[in-house]
Amino acid sequence: KILKLPHGLGKSFVNQMEVLLKTLKEEIPKTFGSEEYTRKKQEIMQEHQRKYQGAIDALEREASSKNLMVQLSPMGAVVVPLEDGVPLQREEFLKRPESERAEIESRRLELMKKVDETYSVIKDLEKEIGEKMKELELKAGQYAIERPFAEISKAYAAYPEIVSFANEMKEYTLQRLDWFSQAPSLQAQGVPIMQADPFAAYKVNLFVDNSSLSEPPIIFEPNPNWFNMFGKIERKALMGTYVSDHTMIKAGAVQLANGGYLILNIRDVLLNGGVWEGLKRIIKSKEVRVEDPWDQFGFIAPQGMRAQPMPVDFKIVVMGEDAIYQLLTAYDEDFWEMFKVKADFDDQMDRTEENVRSFSCYVRSCCDDERLLPFDRSGVCKVLEYAVRSAGDQEKITARFGPLKDLLIEADYWARRDQQQMINGGHVERAVKEKIHRLDLVAERIRRMITEGTILVDVEGSVVGQVNGLSVYDLGIFSFGRPNRITAKTFLGRRGVINIERESQLSGRIHDKGVLILSGYLGSKYAQDKPLSLSASICFEQSYSGVEGDSASSTELYAIISSLSDLPVRQDIAVTGSVNQKGEVQPIGGVNQKIEGFFDICKTKGFTGEQGVMIPYQNIRHLMLREDVVKAVQNGQFHIYSVRNIDEGIEILTGIPAGARQEDGTYPQGTVNYLVNKCLDEYAQRMKNFIAAGEATA
Repeated sequence: KILKLPHGLGKSFVNQMEVLLKTLKEEIPKTFGSEEYTRKKQEIMQEHQRKYQGAIDALEREASSKNLMVQLSPMGAVVVPLEDGVPLQREEFLKRPESERAEIESRRLELMKKVDETYSVIKDLEKEIGEKMKELELKAGQYAIERPFAEISKAYAAYPEIVSFANEMKEYTLQRLDWFSQAPSLQAQGVPIMQADPFAAYKVNLFVDNSSLSEPPIIFEPNPNWFNMFGKIERKALMGTYVSDHTMIKAGAVQLANGGYLILNIRDVLLNGGVWEGLKRIIKSKEVRVEDPWDQFGFIAPQGMRAQPMPVDFKIVVMGEDAIYQLLTAYDEDFWEMFKVKADFDDQMDRTEENVRSFSCYVRSCCDDERLLPFDRSGVCKVLEYAVRSAGDQEKITARFGPLKDLLIEADYWARRDQQQMINGGHVERAVKEKIHRLDLVAERIRRMITEGTILVDVEGSVVGQVNGLSVYDLGIFSFGRPNRITAKTFLGRRGVINIERESQLSGRIHDKGVLILSGYLGSKYAQDKPLSLSASICFEQSYSGVEGDSASSTELYAIISSLSDLPVRQDIAVTGSVNQKGEVQPIGGVNQKIEGFFDICKTKGFTGEQGVMIPYQNIRHLMLREDVVKAVQNGQFHIYSVRNIDEGIEILTGIPAGARQEDGTYPQGTVNYLVNKCLDEYAQRMKNFIAAGEATA
C-alpha cells in the first residue's frame, strides 16, 4: 500500500513504525504474562474443568445405576457391563442366556444415548472455552496494543490514509498475537522458511525521501535505463529461487521527481530500449507502477509481488540536439502533444560587464567545487580570454563550460607543480599549450612536410595564377589551420570556371556553389559588352581527401584574375574569405586558426617582415590570436590585412591599382581590371574569328 505524506514526515513515520514494532514486542508478551491475565485464564480453565468433570460424573453415575461402565478413548466411548463391579469379559458375556444378554444390550443402548449427549456437551464446552480464551486473548491484546496504535493515529490525525493504515495494522496485529507472545515459527506464504520475517508487514519502505529538500525536487538522470527511470523490485537468490518483499521496492527517477522536475537527455532516453514508450505511458496515465521490463517484451519474469500504481505529477525537461527534436516531431505523433514548449539555448553569451562578473563567479565556484587553488587576476583574465576565443567573437563568451572546467583543473595541476598558492595567467597559458601539444600531431606533421618541401607552399616571391589559400582541419576537440596552394589556368573556351575538385568528386556542395559564383562575378564585371569566352580551371594542389566550404572562393577568384591579367601574386600573403557575385568579400569561420596556421609556417621557414594574412573586414571582431602572433604583428614581423571587396584584395596581392569602371565602361590603363578586360576582349575576338573561320570552312 502506498502512503503519501508531506516531505519530511516520511522518515518520522518510518521511525515511529519501528518504535511501534518494538513496543508491541514488549507490551504483548508482558500483558500475556501478567498475573491478571494468568488468573483470568485459570478461572476460565477451572470453570471449564468443573463443567467437564460434572458431565463425566453424571455419565458415570448413570452407568453405575445400570451396572455398566464407560471406557473413554480417543476413538470414542465403549460401554462395558459389570459383574460385582468388575468388567464382564466377552467370553463370559456370550455364555449368559440370551434373555440376559438382551437385557444387558438394552441397558447398554440406553447408556450410549447418554454417552452421545455427554460428548455433545463436552464439545460445546470445548467450543465455549475456546471462545472464552479467544475473547480473553483479544481483550488482552487490545489492551496491550491500544496505546501504541492510538499514539500513531493521534500523531497523524490530519492524514486519513495513515489513520486508516494504523487501523488496518491494528486488526492485522490482533489476528497474529501469537507471533508476539511466543517465538514465531510461521513463514509467509510462498517464501522459504529461512527467509520468512513475520514482522515484515510492520516495516515501512521509505520509497521517496524528500526530507532534505526545501523546494520541489529537481532530478537529473544521467543513465535513464528502465530501472533507473521507473524503479525496480530487488530480489534475493535463495535455495534455487528468488524472494522479495515490499521493502525491496526501489524508486526510480520518475518517483523521485514526483511533485517537481525530471531532466533527461533525449539521446540517452532513446538509446535505452522501452524507456521512451514507458515514459509516454506515464505522461498519459499520470501514474507509474514498479514492474519488470520483461513484462513489456513478453519474456517470462521471476514470480513476485505486483506493486500498486503510484499517482505522479511532475514536469519533464528533455535536452538534446535540434535534429532529434525535428525527427521526433515528424515521426512521433505523441511528441508534439506532450512536449509543447521548446526553448533554444545559445552556446555563447554577450561579453557584458555583468556576464564577465558572472564568469568570474563561475571560476570561483569551480575552484570551490573541485577544490582547486584560487585564481589571481591574471589567471581569471587568461581564462576569460580563452572563453572569448572559444566563442570565436571578441564580443562573446562561450557558454560551453565543460572544456572550461577541464582547463581550470589542468591549470591547477601546473600551479601545484610549481608549488604556488594561486593560479596565474602563466599556468592557464601552460595548460592551453599542453592541451594543444597533446592533440596537434597531425598539424605538426603537415607543418614538417611543408617545411621539408613535400607539400609545396611558397611564403616568398610572386607567382602568376597562384595564391596561398587557408583551410581549417577539424579533428573534433581540436582544429588547426594550414595554407593550401590554389592555382588557376585560363584559356580560350566556353566552359567557364572548371572546378577540378568537382570533376574528380572531391568537393562538397558548398564549395561547388562558391565556384559557380565566380562565373557570375566575372560575367557581370567583364562581359557586359561581349560574351565571356573563357575556360578557367582552378585546383587545390596536393589535396587528396576532399574540399568543403566557400571560404576559399575569393582566393580562387584572385588566382583567376592573376592568370587573366598575367600579374604575379604575392606568395607571402595567404588569403581567406568567401565572395558573392557583387565582388564583396564575406566573413568566414576559423579565422584565428587560419591566421595562426600560416604564421607557424612563416615562423618555421623564417620571417621576412612582409608576410601576413588577408581576411574579410567583418572578421576583425573575431580575432583572438595567440600571444606570439600578436607580438609579431606589433613588431612588424607579420601583418593582417582586412578587405571589403575583391578590388581591395587584388591591389594588396599585386601592388597594382584595381581600377574603377569609367563612364564609357572601360578601366584605366595599367590597372588590374584593365588587363583582365583586355585579355577577355582578346578571347572574345579570337572566339569570334574561330567561329567565323569554322563557318567559312563549312
